[in-house]
Amino acid sequence: MITQGLSRRRVILATAGTMLALLLAALDQTIVGTAIPRIVADLNGLDRLAWVTTAYLVTSTTMTPIAGKLGDLFGRKPFLLAGMIGFVIASALCGLSQNMTELIVARGVQGIFGGVLFATVFTVIGDLFPPEQRGRTAGLFGAVFGLSSIVGPTTGGFITDHWSWRWVFEVNIPVGLIAVFVVLAGLPYVRSKASWRDIDFWGAFTLAAGVVPLLIALSITRDHSWTSPQVVGLLALAAFMLAAFVFVESRVEHPIVPLHLFKNPTFSVSMIVGFLTAFGMFGSILFTPLVFQGVLGISATNSGALITPMMFGLLGASTVTGFIMRRIRYYRFLGTLGVAIMIFGMWLLSQITPSVPEWHVVADLIVVGTGIGVTFPLYLTAVQTALPREYLGVASSQIQFWRNLGGTVGSAILGAVLANRLPDYLASRVAALNLPPGAGKLPASGANSILDPTLLAKLPPAFVHVIRLALSDTLHDIYIFAGAILIVALVSTIFLKEVPLTGVRPARGYDAPPVEEAAEEEPAAASA
Repeated sequence: MITQGLSRRRVILATAGTMLALLLAALDQTIVGTAIPRIVADLNGLDRLAWVTTAYLVTSTTMTPIAGKLGDLFGRKPFLLAGMIGFVIASALCGLSQNMTELIVARGVQGIFGGVLFATVFTVIGDLFPPEQRGRTAGLFGAVFGLSSIVGPTTGGFITDHWSWRWVFEVNIPVGLIAVFVVLAGLPYVRSKASWRDIDFWGAFTLAAGVVPLLIALSITRDHSWTSPQVVGLLALAAFMLAAFVFVESRVEHPIVPLHLFKNPTFSVSMIVGFLTAFGMFGSILFTPLVFQGVLGISATNSGALITPMMFGLLGASTVTGFIMRRIRYYRFLGTLGVAIMIFGMWLLSQITPSVPEWHVVADLIVVGTGIGVTFPLYLTAVQTALPREYLGVASSQIQFWRNLGGTVGSAILGAVLANRLPDYLASRVAALNLPPGAGKLPASGANSILDPTLLAKLPPAFVHVIRLALSDTLHDIYIFAGAILIVALVSTIFLKEVPLTGVRPARGYDAPPVEEAAEEEPAAASA
């Protein structure tokens, strides 16, 4: 514990600065989406617009486990500061980009430093707080992460409409600078005996060479078939390099991801649940705008505002879970309860039709947010407590890595369900109208067309209604599929092994653990 000997003020400063760092990295995953149409119009890059988002996703996810291990070796503060400074510089470069190539490259660099932040911020919880206090702090961090996912699109739309798409990136600069100064003042210096010789370079290379093609393959399924040579080739390359990564990790002294950690039931179950629950989280967030805009016919601006209440369920559940998990013996069943609530929320969302009132959808989203909120602090705290201290960064970054990976896989699979089911439902619903030949014919652009207000205004009301019914049929299948995946997560939660949330487990099985010395300061209670 590095809070020993620290004042309450410094603990609060360090926590606040770390939360700002998390907000920077997490918000940038979602805030850019609504600005993409304006970016494309300005920079003339329609053929490469997907890479503005994909470049950040690929580099940040790949860097997360690598940075987690480096933080264990060399301490957290240097990486947290480097991540924030690099992120601010990359944000400025994004805002100054004059063409799509420059923007994509800057987004990739931004993602590298975003991955460093993702790996470090959750680990700092374990550095600053004892196990019995980590749960409630992790709940607050989880709420920040969930908040960024929910309000990001709305914030991005507001900034783009009222200022410029460039401010979507440049707004990170003042926030990032404040976070840097707060962390400098609050987070104590951490010394380490590790050297560059302890870095697993081959592990880092093979991991990156496996994860990058995997994420790219999943990302391009939006406009490529799963059986296309591009997707199959990238998946084959990913499989080969990840197999090489496993081979390397089993033979190096200080691996990026120690494979023996997966023998720990607390660690392995937490990774599985994090991966699978990301299906539900990203499914509800990614496709809910289609519910509001496509099924209920609400404007894009209003639909973004109606998604926001999901935050309240997530925030409340994260906070309550972090508070009570250390007060009950079998806290693994909190995770079971959380996933069960998510499944119930998915079922509620699957029942939505064009006649459902808006408040009903909002209530359903609050249910899903509540389930998600329970899982955020629970598994992070359990993993940090179950493993020896020298694996704190590895454990924390692995949870974030598997969540990101699960969200990417889930988005690709659920997107494929949308692309495959919607045309059939449209055809069957339109056929049931018995319209004359050529009446109410849709353009060939599919789902994008049926969300175009200009197109819908030209169609008969009865035809618009069947379009919305077809979309609700498709979304029903998507939410049912996501719920089915969550059933596997539900079963997995039962196998979590509880570790008492008191004290700190001693280090063992590691030849050169970092030696941490707290900065000298006036003694005070470390409970923030």
